[in-house]
Amino acid sequence: MTLVRWIGKNIIGTESALTAEAATTAAVVVVVVEVVVVVVVVVVVVVVVVVVVEVVVVVVVVVAVVVVAAVLVRVVVAAARAAVQSVIVVIVAAAAVLVVVIVVVVTVVVVVVVVLVVVVVVVVVELVVVVIAVVVVI
Repeated sequence: MTLVRWIGKNIIGTESALTAEAATTAAVVVVVVEVVVVVVVVVVVVVVVVVVVEVVVVVVVVVAVVVVAAVLVRVVVAAARAAVQSVIVVIVAAAAVLVVVIVVVVTVVVVVVVVLVVVVVVVVVELVVVVIAVVVVI
């Protein structure tokens, strides 16, 4: 008795050798299809997440550069107008730049964490689907 027929007879529960082979082959095909689906979904999700993260990072960097440039222009103008107040303006500008940097860093960290959570959830769900498919097949 071949392994395929033994699986069909003892695990799937059919007496006919032809039916056993067909049932075992179908079970193997289902498992292979599930694995392929999991791999494709994970790859697509990772690609989409990477693209979204890149877009968000670019937008955040552009906004940060614009804000910093605006702050620096105001600092230069204010320093030119009032030399006495220039120290205060520089301190305020430095604080503003620091706030912008903190916001950018926090935003990037939050985006990365969200992306990682989404990827982990998708992978876990797909693995559960594969395990269920294997259990159902066996």
